[in-house]
Amino acid sequence: MASSAVEYTIGGVKIHFPCKAYPSQLSMMNSIVRGLNYGQHCLLESPTGSGKSLALLCSTLAWQRAQFGKNFFLPSETQGRKASIASRLSEKLQASVNSDGDREDDFKPDRKRIRSVEQKVPEPCSRCPCASTKDTVKEKAKDDKKRIPKIFFGTRTHKQITQIAHELKRTVYSSVHMTILSSRDHTCVNPEVVPHFNRNERCKDLLEAKNGKSCRFYHGVQKMRDHHTLQRVHGLHEAWDVEDLVTVAKRLRSCSYYAARELMQGASIIFCPYNYLLDPMIRESMEIDLAGQILVLDEAHNIEDCARESASFTLDESSLKTCREELDSMVKNNIRRSQHEPLRDFCYALINWIQECQVLLSERGYESASKVWSGKDILGIFYGLGITADTFRMLKQNLAAVLEKEERVGLVHGKEDMVQVPTISSMTSTVLKNLFMVLDFLYRDNCRFAEDYKVALQRSYSWTNQVPPDVPDAQGFLVRPRPRRRQTARVKTEIHTLSFWCLNPAVAFSDLSGTVRSIVLTSGTLSPMGSFSSELGVKFSIQLEANHVINKSQVWVGTVGAGPQGKKLCATFQHTETYAFQDEVGDLLLHICKVIAKGVLCFLPSYKLLDKLRDRWSNTGLWEKLEQQKTVITEPRGGAKGDFDELLQTYYDSSRFMLKFCQDPVKNGLNVRCFICQMRHTSYGGLISCMHALVYLPEQVELKMKYNDQHCKSRGLLPGHRWYEIQAYRALNQALGRCIRHKNDWGALILVDDRYGNNPNKYITGLSKWVRQLVQHHYTFSNAMQSLKAFSRVQEKVEMASTDCLTLGSINSSPSNNSSAAAGGQSLLKAAEVQISSLSVKPPKPQQETSTLLFPSVLSAQFKGESNQTTGEKYEGQHVFFPGSFGTLKFENKYVILVLLEYFKAFI
Repeated sequence: MASSAVEYTIGGVKIHFPCKAYPSQLSMMNSIVRGLNYGQHCLLESPTGSGKSLALLCSTLAWQRAQFGKNFFLPSETQGRKASIASRLSEKLQASVNSDGDREDDFKPDRKRIRSVEQKVPEPCSRCPCASTKDTVKEKAKDDKKRIPKIFFGTRTHKQITQIAHELKRTVYSSVHMTILSSRDHTCVNPEVVPHFNRNERCKDLLEAKNGKSCRFYHGVQKMRDHHTLQRVHGLHEAWDVEDLVTVAKRLRSCSYYAARELMQGASIIFCPYNYLLDPMIRESMEIDLAGQILVLDEAHNIEDCARESASFTLDESSLKTCREELDSMVKNNIRRSQHEPLRDFCYALINWIQECQVLLSERGYESASKVWSGKDILGIFYGLGITADTFRMLKQNLAAVLEKEERVGLVHGKEDMVQVPTISSMTSTVLKNLFMVLDFLYRDNCRFAEDYKVALQRSYSWTNQVPPDVPDAQGFLVRPRPRRRQTARVKTEIHTLSFWCLNPAVAFSDLSGTVRSIVLTSGTLSPMGSFSSELGVKFSIQLEANHVINKSQVWVGTVGAGPQGKKLCATFQHTETYAFQDEVGDLLLHICKVIAKGVLCFLPSYKLLDKLRDRWSNTGLWEKLEQQKTVITEPRGGAKGDFDELLQTYYDSSRFMLKFCQDPVKNGLNVRCFICQMRHTSYGGLISCMHALVYLPEQVELKMKYNDQHCKSRGLLPGHRWYEIQAYRALNQALGRCIRHKNDWGALILVDDRYGNNPNKYITGLSKWVRQLVQHHYTFSNAMQSLKAFSRVQEKVEMASTDCLTLGSINSSPSNNSSAAAGGQSLLKAAEVQISSLSVKPPKPQQETSTLLFPSVLSAQFKGESNQTTGEKYEGQHVFFPGSFGTLKFENKYVILVLLEYFKAFI
């Protein structure tokens, strides 16, 4: 924790902050405390680098701590502890160990059937009131009080959880009882499970001891299942991350996956990826109860997409047939026949219907066809198959029954013993659970969500390797060649999938909004914020667009409507296909690479355009000119993460120009990501943004737009086209927000398209507040470059002044010398400001050297940045990078400029 901690009192709550808070942090904490006090929902935007993580943690934990003195109580870890999966299985193992000596007791009564159920608490004495009077008084006192809400803190990825945990360490709340929920991929320590591709399946097999082997790590969960033991015995005194827990688990030979779940019961704050909180299937499997709790969702700019995905499901015909065969096997072997038979018949009916409907498919594209029904139509079809709300309720009961663990008396090696009744595999269980989850939404509350679904039957093809069957020779013998000599054949396989697409994110949020105490949605780029309330079906009474923590002089934001040759740049589909546009954009990038001393990052809307530009520039010689200025890097298609890390290392180590494909903002289940290009160098990079038109929309996007058009008046939704525009703007803002990472950072944003200047009311108003206020329009390329060069000179002088101050401070640390050095730096800054003010177009004032980047469009990337009170490291060198589809990108340095080729598919 920082020694310069500051205490703030906001809304009657004392908040201990590790440093002096920025105005944006105070605004956030004020909004959060107000929302928690009154049980209201908050929608808060605070720019990247403004310290929103610290504000979130300190305000929520301070409010929670303040409730201890009020009419609230926090149950202890042992009090009222619910028997979780881990504890039930552990107790069952202990019971079996203790009963080993009694197995030969001939006088024990026969047990025909034993079900493993939770231990029942003895009923209170009803005849003698004296025995229960004290307990009744205690229970009544507790009823009068309310439980202190837990904080469920959701982020997009596990890596972001690690960053949040490090931020928590800086605060006075670092010793709070916490846990982190994560997958077995991150927490499993069993060497027999870790090498397996499907760790979930292998883990479940060991827990059920299907092969006579159990997980020895799992049975050590009790060694680390409570917070006091973790803190006092195992050394996790302060906030920890998943790696810390895994390290302790390896030392104790315990299971960190189930230990984290056990710790949830006594934790005050629980961290997890936010799909754990939105997806009803994950909530059920992780035993997450959000009733009355506080729900914080950070980096929530794509929460709408995540909510839609969590209420959707797609299954292929082969998986359904596998389920049918397994259920049929259970029926034939007379294993719980009465429960398995209805489930098998349900699979038969669904498979037969899929096969009958194949003639209805219409061609959608190359080797793909589909047929789409509305949710109401599907309910009518299911009614004809004998599936109604009542029969579905019975199917759910049957599924719950067949998944229940059960033991019976049977013969083992000629002796009677207790044997476990076989159950369906976890794969079949998962398919049926997810399918029933979607059907539950369709049938819920008199089918009120039926209109929110579209069901699509799709046909596609895939190529698989198949080994030819063994053929007997003339004598009838099967002669199989050695494995190395066997030749496989490429076979084209037809695939049928049935997709249940939820078009309304409010369906998933319906389980949350009515039960949780408060929902806090935050991100650096929520703008435009108009769609969240209507799409999520949640009233956000408290909304905030916070200002940035930096001075306006640290950012240069300009629009460029023409290239070096004076040709207009309008990035519609028709223009991007022409050589004139491609040559002008290439010439523009070449000029920027000459102006900018360090790296350059550029996003392009598709791999197709990336290939076209590369081919064109190679033919014209422009590509060679770029390579003379920078090291040109292009991201490979479908490359592994390790391959991309190597490219990034190359980018760090030399002069760089980076060209990247940014994913379509509405591909992959409407998952809008971000156009990101970020530099952390001792110079500046740039973000070039240009608008692009869409000629083909994924089917889900078209359906979503039509859905919004249909319900915009009755449900208050945005019209489909407006909704789509907002997705594009949000993606653009996500990119622009990566320019500034902390208070001492600086950067320049270049928006390339003449429509920014010609129609600012339409194209500028959708930008984030802090960017919107700084936009300057440059109607000629020379004017923009002149202003940008001046900006660069200012940054170089300020950097030199800062370096001189540090050098003087290291030689003589006296206050007088420091102040004189600082004064020298300020005088240089003022002189540089005078130079800029003499230009015809005055740009904002800045700080340092540079970098540039060329990219394709919406990028699935996350950036690790230092907290708002720190500066990042510096990477020397220059690059040009042409990326494709991208995972995690780290550009950690002090000063940044972004160049974005922005691409709006909503504007044609």
